[in-house]
Amino acid sequence: MGLRLIISGGGTGGHVYPAIAVAQHLREHHPDTEILFVGAEGKIEMDKVPKAGFKIEALNIRGFARKLSFENFKNIFRLFRSIRKANKIVRGFKPNMAVGFGGYASGPTLYVCQRQGVPTILQEQNSYPGITNKFLAKRAKKICVAYFGLDRFFGKEKIVLSGNPVRQDIWQNKNKRKEAYAHFGLDPNKKTILLIGGSLGARTLNQTIRDGFEIFNDEPNVQLLWQMGKLYETDYADCEAAQHDRIFPTTFIDRMDLAYLAADVIISRAGALSISELALVQKPCILVPSPNVAEDHQTKNARALVVKNAAILVPDHKSKEELLPTCIALLKNKKEQEQMSQNLKEFGMPNATSLIVDEILKHWHGA
Repeated sequence: MGLRLIISGGGTGGHVYPAIAVAQHLREHHPDTEILFVGAEGKIEMDKVPKAGFKIEALNIRGFARKLSFENFKNIFRLFRSIRKANKIVRGFKPNMAVGFGGYASGPTLYVCQRQGVPTILQEQNSYPGITNKFLAKRAKKICVAYFGLDRFFGKEKIVLSGNPVRQDIWQNKNKRKEAYAHFGLDPNKKTILLIGGSLGARTLNQTIRDGFEIFNDEPNVQLLWQMGKLYETDYADCEAAQHDRIFPTTFIDRMDLAYLAADVIISRAGALSISELALVQKPCILVPSPNVAEDHQTKNARALVVKNAAILVPDHKSKEELLPTCIALLKNKKEQEQMSQNLKEFGMPNATSLIVDEILKHWHGA
C-alpha cells in the first residue's frame, strides 16, 4: 500500500508553492502516493493546488487580528468548525502521514492528525516561526527549516536543515541571459535593476519608483524592470515613471528565471520564498521587508542575510528616501556585489524538496 499523505498550508505563495513542489516530487518519484491538500476558503491554494493537478478540501478559517474585534470573536467559531471538518476529512481520507507548511488551515488539520496518531512533519520557511508551527512542534516528528538558529524555538533533535523548496528553473537556466534581455525588451549593454513586489505588488515599492524615477535621468547606463503587481496596475501603469525610456513596467512576470538572469541588482520584499530564490540565483539584493506581516518575520528573514553581508536592508518607511540611491551605489560597487553574491551561497539549498520528501518517507516507513 502506498503513502497516503495530507498536505496542509497556504494563505500566501510562500506557504503554497513549497507544498506543491513537494507534492509534485512525490508524484514524479513515488507515483503510488495518494495526496490530499487541505487549505483555507478563498485563499491562493484553492486556485493553485487544483491547477497543479491535486485534490484539495477547504476549511472556513481566517487569521486572528492583533487587536480585539468582533471579527476575532467570529474567528473563534470558525476555528472550532474547522477542527470538526478537519476531523471528518482525516477520518475519511485515512492518511498515514501529514505535512504542514504553515498558514491558517495547517493548524486545525495537523492538530487533528496529531490527536489521531498520524505522524506529522512541519516545514518552517521563516527565520522566526509562526504561531501555528510553534503550537504543533511538540508533537511533530521533524521540523524542516530554512535558517540556522531555530533551536531557540524547537527541540534541536527535531530540526532538519532543509531549506525552502523552489522551482528548479529559477536556478538551473543560467546560460540564457541573451534570451532574458530579449524576452523583456531590455538593452544588454546597460545595467539592470529588477524590482519585484510579489504577484500582487507592493505599494511602497511602487510609490518609490513613481516619486523617485528622475534619478534614472542621471544614470544613462541603468535600466529598471519594474513588476508592479496585479493590485496596482491601474494606479501606476500611466504614471510618468512608467513612460520613461529605461523603465520597463509589467504587471506580472511569467518567467522569473529570465528576470533573475537579466538582473544585476534585485530589489525585493523579504518573504521566505523570495529569499530562498535569491540565495540560489546569487545576485546582489536589497531587501525591503513588508511591515504588514505577522511577527514582523520579513525583517527577521532579511537580518539573517544582512549579518552575513549577503544583502542590504532598507526599512519600508525609509524606502522613498533611501532605496534608489542605495541601489545605484550598489550597482557602481563591483567589489560589494561580488562579496554579496559569494555570501548568498551559504543560504542556497537546491535540494530542499528532496530532503523534505526523504523525511516524509523515513517517518512513514518508520511509523
